[in-house]
Amino acid sequence: MKANFDLNKFDSILDVGCGTGALCQVLSERGITVAGVDSSDKMLAIAKKKNKNHPVKFYTNNAVEGLPFKNSSFDISIASYVAHGLQKKERELLYAEMKRISDQFVIIYDYNENRSVLTDLVERAEGGDYFAFIRNVNDELRDFFEVVEVINVGKKGAWYLCKVIK
Repeated sequence: MKANFDLNKFDSILDVGCGTGALCQVLSERGITVAGVDSSDKMLAIAKKKNKNHPVKFYTNNAVEGLPFKNSSFDISIASYVAHGLQKKERELLYAEMKRISDQFVIIYDYNENRSVLTDLVERAEGGDYFAFIRNVNDELRDFFEVVEVINVGKKGAWYLCKVIK
């Protein structure tokens, strides 16, 4: 991704839905100030253990309910494979909250239209709004951001890179 968008050029990043903190660790190792937020205490316990030698701060919080940060607190906020599991209204709350706390960019890292049959089956069984997300992600994001660039970062995944203009 560095050729398309270099995260190392930024000072602070919030990982929304950080899970076990893997991305937080990688970003911290690159000298970026990182915070992670997740609604699962169990996931955060793993994240804290994995990052015990890194200056990453973790918060128990659900971004849909609001994040405990001031406006423009981070250069970038990123949510990896979070949006597709939410219903439309929840995604809208996520996008708005990430935009509020981000100064420059919001990155939604999630599926693109090139998904596998297995993914379709699993997502249908989970009962989320995955299929609507895939069909409507560009339109949804453009309701919140004037500039949205889609960068396919793998066969089945994309960065939906959203420029924050305030």
